Formats: sequence, structure tokens, C-alpha cells
Amino acid sequence: MDQADEPNGAGEAGSSIDLRKLFMVVRANLWIICLIVGAALALALVITMLMTPHFTATSTVQINNQSAQVLADDQDPSQSEAASAGDTDRFLKTQIAILNSRAIADRVAQRLRLVDNASFYAGMGVPAPKPTATAAQRRAYTLSLLNKAELADITPASRLATISFTSIDPKLSANIANAWAEEFIQANLQRRYDSSAYARDFISGQLAEAKAKLEQSERDLNEYARKAGLIRLHDAGASDAAGGGGGDSGGSVTMSTLLQINTALSNAQVTRVAAEQRWRALSSGNLMGAPEVLTNQSISTLLTARATAQADLERERARHLDEYPTVQAAKAQIAAINQQINAIAQSIRASVKEQYDAALNAEQKLTAQLSELKGSTLAEQDRSVQYNLLAREATTNRTLYDGLLQRYKELNAAAGISASNIAIIDSAEPPSMPSSPVLLNNMLIALLAGLVISGLVVLVRFQLDDAVRVPEDIEEKLAMPLLGVIPKSQDTTPGEALADPKSAVSESYNSLRGSLLYSTANGLPKTILITSSQPSEGKSTTSVAVSRGLARLGRKVLLLDVDMRRPALHAVIGVANDKGMSSLLTGQHTIDDVLHATDEENFTVITSGPLPPSPTELISSGRLAGVLNELSERFDVVILDSPPVLGLADAPLMAAIVEGVVMVVQSDRSRRGSLRASLRRLRGMQPNVLGAVLTMFDASRVGNRYSEYYGYNYYRYTSENAN
Repeated sequence: MDQADEPNGAGEAGSSIDLRKLFMVVRANLWIICLIVGAALALALVITMLMTPHFTATSTVQINNQSAQVLADDQDPSQSEAASAGDTDRFLKTQIAILNSRAIADRVAQRLRLVDNASFYAGMGVPAPKPTATAAQRRAYTLSLLNKAELADITPASRLATISFTSIDPKLSANIANAWAEEFIQANLQRRYDSSAYARDFISGQLAEAKAKLEQSERDLNEYARKAGLIRLHDAGASDAAGGGGGDSGGSVTMSTLLQINTALSNAQVTRVAAEQRWRALSSGNLMGAPEVLTNQSISTLLTARATAQADLERERARHLDEYPTVQAAKAQIAAINQQINAIAQSIRASVKEQYDAALNAEQKLTAQLSELKGSTLAEQDRSVQYNLLAREATTNRTLYDGLLQRYKELNAAAGISASNIAIIDSAEPPSMPSSPVLLNNMLIALLAGLVISGLVVLVRFQLDDAVRVPEDIEEKLAMPLLGVIPKSQDTTPGEALADPKSAVSESYNSLRGSLLYSTANGLPKTILITSSQPSEGKSTTSVAVSRGLARLGRKVLLLDVDMRRPALHAVIGVANDKGMSSLLTGQHTIDDVLHATDEENFTVITSGPLPPSPTELISSGRLAGVLNELSERFDVVILDSPPVLGLADAPLMAAIVEGVVMVVQSDRSRRGSLRASLRRLRGMQPNVLGAVLTMFDASRVGNRYSEYYGYNYYRYTSENAN
């Protein structure tokens, strides 16, 4: 495996979650999980039994958002509701914050007299304040208990708020929950009243100021009227307001007199014209034909009498002469009547003349007076300009004063009678069942806590476990390819297991052999170094098994024992170790002298030879590279059984001159730290690490159950008659 590929492989392995492996990890640590969860459930059960029951009482109130209005006609209610629709959520949250505030708790404490109330502290399950505590400390202690046990919340998508209070006394919980709702309503009304009181105080101040301005403007108006000699017949301000600000005409004595004289002159002119017409009719025409004469009652009577006398005269003339006394008497009577008629007609004529003269005289006098008053009126109008300005100012001040006075009266009438926008829907009742502890809830919480804790324990245990136990650890913990898995032989030694070609160990090494055949782009490397991080991990057994397997395939295989400190290959093969790699590298013998043929075809061995004083110097002398080149020409593959990596320089030095390195890792013994240290030492020489072989793997162990190889077993050979 190339060193540059290591991070990518690790990243790909950790980028996804393997559910099957997770299940295996849980299964492998099931006893820990069951123990922790059982302990958590038992602890929850004990705690639940020991806990004091608490009772929660709940009252429900409806909160309608309503805009505060000083006067009923200040704003249209429908417009107010539409304007506040967008702020409903904020308004409700504000009301919930007020419900949970310290101010409401203080009102409840005062209403129910909870401060220094022994029954309240007993119902809360807490000790009473110390006798040495101050009044402020006792009050703060009581309010903290109320705020801690009270909870107000809004029902989603509604205007209903729930007020809950929890204590160990059901009646106490219900009483405080109900008092909380009622005090919330009272506090809302109090805020409205305080807002109205502020408005009343403000308008009262404005009213006093407007009154002072009105009084001063009226005094200024009267003072100017006195100085200017203006006498008004009625309220000039009222006249000006009624007239639409059209001045002050008709409001003064002079103007009133002018109007009266003008009216009288008009009437006099009419009277004079009528008298003049009558007089002209009487003076220019027949007096007896005038209507005034003909319609006179006396004239009518005399004319009747004259007609009667004329008739009598005609009768007497018919019987007597003109000188006859009766005729003369009749003539004398007629003459007397005519004389009376003429006298009355003349008197009527004189009367009409007198009426005409009187009407003419009256007209002339009124005309003179009117001319005089016109001049006085014009002069008075010049003096009324400033008066009108002062009158308008007084009128404005009076209007402002009247408006403020009306508003002040409305505020006084509406103070304290506004309807609350909060209503109690459900009053709290003493609960019959405790709200806590709830055994089911506590058990569920304990179960969840137990699962979480056990998960953390398993995770920590899994992360801290750096032992390489399963095949997956080779790739995950070491970032190396897995070449093969060698099971642990249960009833036989490794040598006996290898001697049986049908054994699981033999089959596993055959699989390893197949992996090596295709481990590089060119197939099987010519020189392979087999090493491990620690001693006794199965290097020699692996070296022999791989060599024999390749030899059975017809490859000429040479196995070198280059562990010149604790050689073991000669004992495994069963050959003498009087000469070998040490004597070959020192030049004491040739290659042909140290070759040992085995009983297997194509399989040759070179043992370690006598133990040299400094194996590292022999390996680093450069002689080993030349030997390997010569051996590679004579054999198809050369396998080196090397010493462990840790603590020695032999394996890293040899890794630099071979074509491939195979790391042997013993299951459930090798640690990730030591293995990585070994790999770092090897990779410092830039070798071609082909992969790792996991040896002595026991798939039946409980600790290996998080591996895909759990239950791993090879296909067994059996008799022909077996089913």
C-alpha cells in the first residue's frame, strides 16, 4: 500500500455509518448496556418512591388585545382592532411575561398574605424564613417561591393562557392559581385606571391654563370697550360666533339706534308719500269727489238728509209756489245741509294737509338724525377693529376651555368603569392526582438516560480499545489492506494444522497466498519481507505456510531466516542451523553451501546460521542486497522471515531492499499504538507495504461479535455419504 493513499482510505472508511457494525458493537457490549439501563431504571424507581408528591392546579384566562383609549370617540374600535392584528403575537407574549412577572407575584402575596405564613411554607415543602431575616428578605424569599412554582403559557393558535401553580398542597395550588388570574385582571384594570388618571391630571392642568387665558382675554376685551366707549347690547363673542366671524354689526347701542332710525325713516317716507298723494288729490280736484270726503260717515249722513230734503222741496213746489213758507223752509233746510257738508269737507281737506305736513316734517327730522348717526357709526366701526380682534381671541379661548371641560367631565365619568379585556374561562380546582412524580415519565427518562450513558460508555470503551481484535481493525485502525485472516487452531498446534491441507488454517493460508499473487500490478513480488511489531505473533508460521503454498503452485520458493537474534525457522523446518545467513553475509560460505532442500518440491530454506555479535551491522553492510539480487535470479520468489520491528533496526533496513512487506498481526494481542509505531519505522524507509495478516483470530469469542467475521467458519470437507 502506498503511503499517499492512507488518508483517503481512512476518510472513506469514516465518511459513512456502518449500521451492521454498530449493531455488532451494541451486541458485543449488551451486558454493559443492560447493566447501566437496569441500574438507571432501579434508581428512577427508588427516587420516585422517595419523592414528595406535588399537585399542579391550572386556571385558564382569555386575553383579547384591546387598544387603550382615553375617550370612546378617539378612535374607531374596528380600526383599532385591525391596526393591532399584526401585533397580536407580540401582545400575547407581553401578557405572558406580565403573568410571570414579580409584580403579579407581589400582588398575590399581598392578597393571600403569604409573607410569614407558616401554612404557605409548609405547603411549598420548604422551611420558613429565619427569625433573624429582615422584612425585605422574607418578602423576597416568598416571592421567589411563588415565581419558581408558577408557570404561565399561551395555548398555540389561540388567545387562551394557562396559569399553573405547583405545591404539595392541592388546595394551596388552586387558591394561588385563582388568585394569580384575578390579580392579573386587577393589575390590568389598575394600569388602565392609572393611564386614565394621568390623562385627567394632564387635561386638568390644560383646563386651568385655558381658564386663565379666557379670563384674561375677556378682561382685556371689557377694558378696551370701556376705553373706546363701546357699549354692546349682547355678548359680542357669541354674536361673532353666530355670525361666522362677520364682525360686530348690530351689537352696539349706536348701531342699534341707527337701525331703528333707518327703519323709522323708511316708515316716515311711506307715510309722507301717502299723505302727499291724498293732499294732492284733495287740493287739485273736486273736493266732494275725493274718496276721503265720500267715505266720511258724517258726509254720507248729510247727503242722505239733503236728498230727503230735496224730495220734500220738490213735493212742496208741486203744490205750492216758491214763496210759500213750506217751500222756503225746505230750501233753507237744504242750504243748511249744504253748508254743513262744505264745512265738513273743508275740515277733511285741512286734516289731510296737516297729516302731509306732519309726515314731511317727521321725514326731514329722521333724515337729519340718520345722517348724524351714520358718521357716529363709521367712527365706532374704526374703534371696533381692535375690539373684534380681542373678541375673537376671547371666543377661541372660550371654545378651547369648553372642549377641555367636556373632555374632563367625560374622563371623570368613565374613570374606573372600563371593561377588562381579560376574562377567566376556567377556575383552578384542587387536583385529585399529583402532577409529579409520574412513575412512567421518570422511568422513560431513566431509560433514555441509561441508554445515553451506556452509549457513551460503549463509545468511550470502543474508542479507548486500541487492541486489534477483528479483521476490520486492520483497515480502520491501521489503514492497511487486509491480506488474510488466519483462524486460531483449537485442538492442534499450528504445525499440525498446516500439515492437514483440509484444515481451516491451511485454507486461510491458501487465501493469503491468493492475495499475494495479485498484491501488486506485476503480480507476486520477487522478494517479500514478513515481519511483525512484536515477537511470537506467527511470522515464522506464516512464512513457512506462504512458502509451501507458493511451492505447491510450481513456484521456486526460497525462505530466508534473517532473524539472527532468536531464529526459529530451523526448528519449524527440521534442519540444522550450523550455517546460514550469518555465515553467508560474513563470506564464510557461499549460497550453495547454505541452501537446505526440504521434503517438498520447489521449497528451499536458508536458516539464520550461528548468532553473530551484531546482526544489524551484517544487514546494513550492503552484502544482503547483493545476496537478494543473486537469489532472485535463481528463485521465483524469496521470502524473508525477519525479526520484530519494535526495538530493532533489522526489519526497517531489510524493508528498504525488498519488493514487498507483509505485516503479521496477532488478534487480541497487538495494540494500535505499537503497530502504528512499527509502520512509521517501516515507512521511514519508504517500503512497499503489501498489507497485513491477522493471525490467531477466534471468531467465536464474545469480544469479536462486532465483526462481520462473527460465526466465521470455513467450508468443511466431509465424506461422500454425508448430506
